[in-house]
Amino acid sequence: MDPVTVLTVAAGAAGAVVGAPLVLGAAGFTSAGIAAGSYAAGMMSAAATANGGAVAAGSTVAVCQSIGAAGLSATVGAAAAGAGAAAGYVASFFF
Repeated sequence: MDPVTVLTVAAGAAGAVVGAPLVLGAAGFTSAGIAAGSYAAGMMSAAATANGGAVAAGSTVAVCQSIGAAGLSATVGAAAAGAGAAAGYVASFFF
């Protein structure tokens, strides 16, 4: 595989892992619950209205809130470091 491709894939994966909790937090999926008046609150309201007053387990809203409530910052940092190390290791075979 082309080294540029390997590095690009690794950077994209690390960016997704690091970016997901940041984006979800900004949308209102927080460790304290869904923030009032946020985009997440609107999603939850729409999901509950469509489902007869409850948010279905396994729905997009439920999964996003689970990720937001988990507080993944330490895990995300470790995963990003691991991805960077793996990318460096793989790139060492090409350079």
